[in-house]
Amino acid sequence: MDTKHLPNFLVIGVQKAGTTSIYRYLSQHPQVYMSPVKETNFLERDWSGVVSKKPRKIDSLEKYLALFENVQDKVAIGEASPNYLFHHETSIPVIYNLVPQAKLVVILRNPIERAHSDYLMHIRDAIDGGNCPPLREQASQRPIKSFQIRKGFYCESLKAFMEKFGADNLKVCLYDDLVQDPVAMMQGIYNFIGVDDQFVPDTSFRAQKAAVPQNKTVHRVLQTRNPLRSLAGSVLRLVFPEKTRQGIRRYLLSLNYKDKSALPLSAEERRLLRDIYREDILELQELLQRDLSSWLTLPETAKSGAEVS
Repeated sequence: MDTKHLPNFLVIGVQKAGTTSIYRYLSQHPQVYMSPVKETNFLERDWSGVVSKKPRKIDSLEKYLALFENVQDKVAIGEASPNYLFHHETSIPVIYNLVPQAKLVVILRNPIERAHSDYLMHIRDAIDGGNCPPLREQASQRPIKSFQIRKGFYCESLKAFMEKFGADNLKVCLYDDLVQDPVAMMQGIYNFIGVDDQFVPDTSFRAQKAAVPQNKTVHRVLQTRNPLRSLAGSVLRLVFPEKTRQGIRRYLLSLNYKDKSALPLSAEERRLLRDIYREDILELQELLQRDLSSWLTLPETAKSGAEVS
């Protein structure tokens, strides 16, 4: 197998911190090749011995290498799988074995806001049937089992990557920087991965606008596999091609959406999460030598920014 075009940089985290937009901004750069599949998740674990059950899933080295077959004269080759950081115990040995010299890019977001955004995504996309417990219930569990909350503990994962790959091979950015000055942040990343850092990406793109369903029953019918959706699909299949059917479904979903402000993070939930994350935030502040005090700000003085996915 030809391994010369394996990635030389990875966006390893975190989910709900603007990685979709960053993937697009990286793809715009003429010296950068990005995997056509975002979130391959291939380097998340050792797939040897796994029998492939889903043709589209990147679960073999052969499939992973195929993503980079079209690389030509590019300086930087990369992919973005934002759960690599969270699953550091299994991803680090795989990454080190396959691409040990890769530059690693991390984007961190206020873990309270990240958890809320993750929660809204689960509702919007009807993940697990859309039956997602409120964050206050998830935050009250001991030990904490919720991935939505656990993904916001960054220090252990970051330290593990720094220890294995060296701090100089990690670039840690903040979601706040992406919101405030996306061009400057991207040019910093371009410099880090060794391409022209004067390139100005079109940052008008904003992925995955945060929204929640007005009627959960209607949303569940449109988003999950069920007899009613199957029946409607069978009828529409006789009349419309797949692209048109998907367009109709997206339109019906959009009619049932309302802005995320309709399901805000309550003051109680924010306080619960702030207390859960406090020690990790303070430790992260020391590790990065950046002021993260705003992440600990109480609801009365907290400022909400624009959502970037």
